[in-house]
Parts: sequence; structure tokens; C-alpha cells
Amino acid sequence: MGTGHYFWALFYFASLCSASLANNAKINFREKEKKVLDQILGAGKYDARIRPSGINGTDGPAIVRINLFVRSIMTISDIKMEYSVQLTFREQWTDERLKFDDIQGRLKYLTLTEANRVWMPDLFFSNEKEGHFHNIIMPNVYIRIFPNGSVLYSIRISLTLACPMNLKLYPLDRQICSLRMASYGWTTNDLVFLWKEGDPVQVVKNLHLPRFTLEKFLTDYCNSKTNTGEYSCLKVDLLFKREFSYYLIQIYIPCCMLVIVSWVSFWLDQGAVPARVSLGVTTLLTMATQTSGINASLPPVSYTKAIDVWTGVCLTFVFGALLEFALVNYASRSGLNKPNMHKENLKKKRRDLEQASLDAASDLLDTDSNATFAMKPLVRHPGDPMAMEKLRQCEVHMQPPKRPNCCKTWLSKFPTRQCSRSKRIDVISRITFPLVFALFNLVYWSTYLFREEEDE
Repeated sequence: MGTGHYFWALFYFASLCSASLANNAKINFREKEKKVLDQILGAGKYDARIRPSGINGTDGPAIVRINLFVRSIMTISDIKMEYSVQLTFREQWTDERLKFDDIQGRLKYLTLTEANRVWMPDLFFSNEKEGHFHNIIMPNVYIRIFPNGSVLYSIRISLTLACPMNLKLYPLDRQICSLRMASYGWTTNDLVFLWKEGDPVQVVKNLHLPRFTLEKFLTDYCNSKTNTGEYSCLKVDLLFKREFSYYLIQIYIPCCMLVIVSWVSFWLDQGAVPARVSLGVTTLLTMATQTSGINASLPPVSYTKAIDVWTGVCLTFVFGALLEFALVNYASRSGLNKPNMHKENLKKKRRDLEQASLDAASDLLDTDSNATFAMKPLVRHPGDPMAMEKLRQCEVHMQPPKRPNCCKTWLSKFPTRQCSRSKRIDVISRITFPLVFALFNLVYWSTYLFREEEDE
């Protein structure tokens, strides 16, 4: 029993010693991390004002690789021609002055939250309008220093950036919004920005925009030369396609309905002046109000947009329907409704010819006093003017009827009497207005959809 107690006591003592050594090892490891930070960033050992050396410690420019993660795109404003984006911005470079011992791989990297402790590239966003950092709950920024001297800087920022737009095809357009990053003070002799190899730009999945779709994005370089030197610059182009379904429901279909409603006046009686006037004026004012609302959501530009062509033509059709009633009303009350003198003359001549033919037939029958009939010989004597005249009259009545004209037959349904001319104007308008509007739609959609494919 004594030997057994001695063994368990020794085992318990060894366990306590191993736990104590483990705790001492953790404490020593954290202390080692603090010593490393004091060693590489201590006073008089590191100067954040001096840029790092070039590749392999040469005197060449410092290479900074950029990586972006687009978290969200909040708004794209057509009026201000700008867009707002929230992103995680990352920079990575090598500073050999920050190398340290990783303690046999146990110290993977050091983390800092103060950017002013190390040298930082003087990058700025050249097309930025507004921007701010995020400090809830703590500042969303960190710096990681790796054992080989590599530095990773990451920060979450929100930016409002300028986006010049070409609205000639609005709302069938595509817009390219850029994000430009450049060095402010260091020229390409001291600092060069490069996109990170592999996947320099990532976009959050299921990115939803209210009126646009992000089709794709492209990365490129945009170095700029000024009289003070050449500066390194990077850009990413975001290609947005406008969602047309919204505008189809909110603009195009209502405009078509207003134009069609204005044609209802063609089917109303020409004497219903209050109904036709109120219908025409109401549709005209509604169309004008809708046009003003559309223009209020767009910037004033010097060129004509696709939506301007559509609303302008629709407004013209509604106004034309109102003018058509004015013409009908004028025709029903003015000299346009007087009998056509040419047609009256033709009718008079026709009646004279009929009367002459009746006289000629009566001359062929000669009755005596005893009511007996004597047949005159139907022999044409040469040089007899009376016989020649009767023959011409018979030939006129024996001529075959002309082939009727379909348009004249359709128009002849409305006889030439009071208000017939105005009625014909309404009937012609019922066919002309829809045909012309359908032709306009064919030309409009074929033109702008084809131009959209060309731009794509």
C-alpha cells in the first residue's frame, strides 16, 4: 500500500508540473509576440515615413497589390450621375524591415489596429464624391504583418463615386461606372499599384439592385501623366444593365393606353361636344403630366433620349386626336358641309340625259287621232342630225357599268348630306391613327433594340 500511494503521489506531482509548464509556455508565447512587436516597431528601429525597398531589397519602386470585395451597391442615381458602394479594400506589400522570427511556425502573423504604426501607400479614389469609414462597434480595419515582412492592410469603407452616363438609349441603355484608385504623391519611380493575381475583385453573391443588373466587371490600369510626373493608377469598370420591365409597366404601357383612349372620341357622335372635348383635354393633360414626371427623374441633357421620342410621339397623337375633333366640328358647321358643286352639276347633267332619252323614245312612237300606232322605220338616214343625236343617247345608256372602287364604295355608305363630310373625317381617323401608331411602334422598337445590341 505504501508503494502504491507513493506512485500516485508522484504521478499527481508530474501532472501539476506539466500543466504549469504548459501555462508558462502560453504566457511566454504572448510575451514573445509583444517582444517581437517592440523589436520591429520600437522607437528608433522603424521609421514609417520611409517607403519600403523594391523587389529583393533593390532601390526600385515598392510594389503594392490591390484586392477588392464589393459588399453592396446601394443606389445608382441618374439625376446626380453617381453610385454608392460599400466594399472591403485590401492592400498587400512587402517591407523587409518588418521581418521577424515565427518561433518555429507558431507565430503566423502579428495583428495591428493602428495604421500609423507602419508605412502606408498614399492611395486615393480619384472619382470619389463622398466617403466614410465604419467604426461600429470598433474601427473596421486591421493590419497583419507576416514573418517574411509581408503586410496586409484591410478596411471597410463606403463610397459615393461619380459615374458619367450616356442616356441616349434610356431606358434601353447600359452604363459603365468606374472605380479609380491612384497614388497621390508617390510617382511610378517610387510606388506601383498592381492588381492581385488570380481574383482581384470579388462581388457578394445575390447582389440585388432596384433598377439595374450587374452584368460583369473588368479590371484595368489607368496611369496618369502630369507635369509633376507619372502616377500609378488602377480601375475597375462595372457594367450595369437597366431593368426594362419596370419602365415597360410604368411608362410605355400607360402611354399606349392614353393614346388608345384618345381614339375613343372618333366613335362618339360629332354632336357630343362636351364628351369629346373633355376626353381629348383630359388625355392631353394626363400625357403632359406623365411626360413631366419622367423628365423630373432625369438630368437635363442636350441630346434626345429614347424616352423623349416615345413620349413626344404619344403626346402628338393625343393632341392630334383633339385637333381632329376641332376639324370635325368646323366641318359640320361651315362651308365644308355645303353640297359639292361639281357633284351637283354631274347629277343635273344625268337628269338632263335621262329626260332627253325619254323624249327620244316618245318620238319613236307616233299616234294618230284614232289612237292607232304607226311604227316609224328604224332606218338611219345619212346626214340626219336628229337620228345621230338619238343614236348617241342610246349608246350612252347602253354602255356597260364601270367597275366599282372599293374605297369609294366604302365611303359612299355616308351619303352627301348635312354632316356627311365630318362623319367621313371620323371614319378615316379610325383607320389612319391606329395604322400610323402601329408603324411608329415598329420603327421605334426595331431602331432602339438594334442600337442596344450594337452597344452591347
